[in-house]
Amino acid sequence: MTVTYTARVANARFGGFSQLLLLWRGSIYKLLWRELLCFLGLYMALSAAYRFVLAEEQKRYFEKLVIYCDQYASLIPVSFVLGFYVTLVVHRWWNQYLCMPLPDALMCVVAGTVHGRDDRGRLYRRTLMRYAGLSAVLILRSVSTAVFKRFPTIDHVVEAGFMTREERKKFENLNSSYNKYWVPCVWFSNLAAQARREGRIRDNSALKLLLEELNVFRGKCGMLFHYDWISVPLVYTQVVTIAVYSYFLACLIGRQFLDPAQGYKDHTLDLCVPIFTLLQFFFYAGWLKVAEQLINPFGEDDDDFETNFLIDRNFQVSMLAVDEMYDDLAMLEKDLYWDAAEARAPYTAATAFLLQQPSFQGSTFDIALAKEDMQFQRLDGADGPLGEAHGDFLQRLLPAGAGTTGGLLGRRLSLLRRKNSCVSEASSCACAGAPDGAAQDCGCGDPLLDHGLRDQEPELPACPELSAPTLGSAADAFTTMSVPGPRVAAPPWLPSPIGEEEESLA
Repeated sequence: MTVTYTARVANARFGGFSQLLLLWRGSIYKLLWRELLCFLGLYMALSAAYRFVLAEEQKRYFEKLVIYCDQYASLIPVSFVLGFYVTLVVHRWWNQYLCMPLPDALMCVVAGTVHGRDDRGRLYRRTLMRYAGLSAVLILRSVSTAVFKRFPTIDHVVEAGFMTREERKKFENLNSSYNKYWVPCVWFSNLAAQARREGRIRDNSALKLLLEELNVFRGKCGMLFHYDWISVPLVYTQVVTIAVYSYFLACLIGRQFLDPAQGYKDHTLDLCVPIFTLLQFFFYAGWLKVAEQLINPFGEDDDDFETNFLIDRNFQVSMLAVDEMYDDLAMLEKDLYWDAAEARAPYTAATAFLLQQPSFQGSTFDIALAKEDMQFQRLDGADGPLGEAHGDFLQRLLPAGAGTTGGLLGRRLSLLRRKNSCVSEASSCACAGAPDGAAQDCGCGDPLLDHGLRDQEPELPACPELSAPTLGSAADAFTTMSVPGPRVAAPPWLPSPIGEEEESLA
């Protein structure tokens, strides 16, 4: 069963993890004590042989061997290889748990789309969820030793109620040499289509939603099969194992304490038990044991997944959701905060201090700026209002001389400038909110309705067709063009007046 210690470390405090060091079940001590005793026993045997068995000449040769092993053992990249391997295994371990087929989403869709309170409706809903549970049982007994021991044969699956005898005949008569965990999912699809034809599923959208959730469920079953089939490459596991074992095999010799009288470097102290070598073995070999336990979480270790518990839980809640809880609603009532403008749930005395804490508004909410730093700056040192800077920006985007030639693009740019200037000045005019008749007597300066410009306007011929303007400078184009009279507000669905005048210029 999974070892859970979340409640023990809910709050960080002094020595918070120290209370976990005395736990035995699921601990590193339980995994590593045999290897640690074996390593310590071999080390003590070599130490005793060096001290009491070897002759003096043999001791000198053994001392040279100790120095050699201690010097070159550091060339084995244990930390590098082992760190990457354990990271890979932990990531794979969590992804396998995310692929566990849970029926919660599927049972909600079945309860909401397959209708009928009669026995036929109940039969449809219960059978659909039983097929989903059967598919999960078939794939879990293929990858988990604990589930296989519970359901060693298909007969046990039938006796447990996940499959009927008629369904077993169809299952076994299906000629396929591959794993057939997907067969109940096909039965699910066929039964859902039949329920749609009978009207139990009322529209195709509901059927589509149901089959989409089934595909998500079946996809998780398939991923479990692939995780069981495709393991971490064997060469990687072998490299890591050889690196760790060879390193500590060298440490058995290289970490021996030598006779201080011989004057070897770093051998001035003679002890019997290598404390720090044992700690190093505990860390590196324990790291390897972590990978060994997590590489296949479907076994029977202390921290492996509780697959049998999940089978029982999923089967029970799925049947409750689609049968007993189907169309079972409490009477609708007004909630406690029906007339409250600001609904807030109460706090207990232990959590009342949370009311005094302000709500989070954002990481920049408390930033303060000086008043002069909050002023908008004009682009390129423009002297006019901020709205006039857009024309200069458009001018910079044009080729050189495009705004001074008499081309159509230059005239349109000049027109846009005058329109923007007219709109910005009209918005600040005192008669902007006056009635239509009173606005004509306003003395506000209007660049398009200036009297000097009006005096220079020639009369247009009576011919309905306007003659094409002579290409010249931008100023000549505007002095020879008639300025339209005051306009009323145009409806929002009509095109822009600027577009109309551009068409007349074209």
